[in-house]
Amino acid sequence: MNAPSLLALYAPVFLAALVVSLFATPLVRWLAFRIGAVDKPDFVRKAHQRPVAYMGGVAVLAGLVAGIGLSYVLMSRAPMEYRGVPMAVVIGMIAISLTGLADDLWGWDPRLKIAGQLVAAAALAIEQVGVKVAAGIIVPLAQLFDPSLNSADLVYPIPMPWGPVPFDVIYWIGTAIIAVFVLGGCNAANLIDGLDGLLSGVTGIAAAGLLAISLLMATSDKFIEPGAAAVESLAGARIVLSLAALGAVLGFLPYNFNPARIFLGDCGSLLLGYCSVVVILMLGDEGMTHLVVAGLIVFSIPIIDTLFAIVRRRRAGVSLSGADREHIHHRLLRRLGTVRRAVLCLYAMGIGFAIFGVGLAALVLQTEYRARHMYIIAALYAIGVGLVAIRLSSPKDPGAAAP
Repeated sequence: MNAPSLLALYAPVFLAALVVSLFATPLVRWLAFRIGAVDKPDFVRKAHQRPVAYMGGVAVLAGLVAGIGLSYVLMSRAPMEYRGVPMAVVIGMIAISLTGLADDLWGWDPRLKIAGQLVAAAALAIEQVGVKVAAGIIVPLAQLFDPSLNSADLVYPIPMPWGPVPFDVIYWIGTAIIAVFVLGGCNAANLIDGLDGLLSGVTGIAAAGLLAISLLMATSDKFIEPGAAAVESLAGARIVLSLAALGAVLGFLPYNFNPARIFLGDCGSLLLGYCSVVVILMLGDEGMTHLVVAGLIVFSIPIIDTLFAIVRRRRAGVSLSGADREHIHHRLLRRLGTVRRAVLCLYAMGIGFAIFGVGLAALVLQTEYRARHMYIIAALYAIGVGLVAIRLSSPKDPGAAAP
């Protein structure tokens, strides 16, 4: 199937997520005020002037579940080799949302939040969603030392009293990679959720970029061998998740854009970070791990801000989990004067990164462009991001508010 046909097939997923999120958000807002789940301004770190409900992640989750649920109905019309969204992903979404919601309502200990995120990561590992990212890294490295090695050769027996137990190097390193991605992505998304409409809009832009890469992969000749039997893949699941995330955030954004009537809360920020990370991990499912790099570039805004925060807080000798007003969006707010200008500026940056990531993926998938060239460009990009983080974490802007 070509890209327009795939979009037409899965368009109901986007519409279902959009409509459910659009109508669920005011209901969730009403419920939040009823139970007292509101964020009150402190006139120091919080830019809003009146109490705002912060259970918006529940509405986004409802939209995502509606879109993914409808996708199972559409599976009969999709190519036979297209898997539906694995249930492990849905379980992970629910686990991560409940973790964030518990923190919104009762202020959970950070260790409990990490535990909830690890449960979501474990669900992915059990169904091996993202494990192949490790294979794309480890097998080529192993073959440098022994060209005859492959994935099967990297399973070693561990002697036990009851008999040898196989230790799969790729699986366990892949599990560690999944955990790092989930923890990093969720917390990176949480860090930039500091201005009205920022995270929801940036995630929508990232979802559109990830959708474009997913469509390129689904229609690339590099994954289609003439005469070969169809192999089950996550091509459909990537498209469904990207469309569902895009629809859910677009349905929520009218209520979240400045002046916001409802916030995502930790429930929503952790959920959107998780969904983005899952799609990025799935980009490596076909063995082309370098496409994960393209996905990370699309998701650059949260990554840049996290690097910025790590460098800044280490240099200041303060806790990495501490709060301050030195994030990129805070600095832009001080320089540009209004929330809308700062958010729109970051939207423009997000669009630029999405175009860059999709462009690199297209070069690899649609031309004879070599993957290693992509790594070189990505490395230069990473160096640039690091320099930006260091530059921004140098002397504070004049007139910066105290943390």
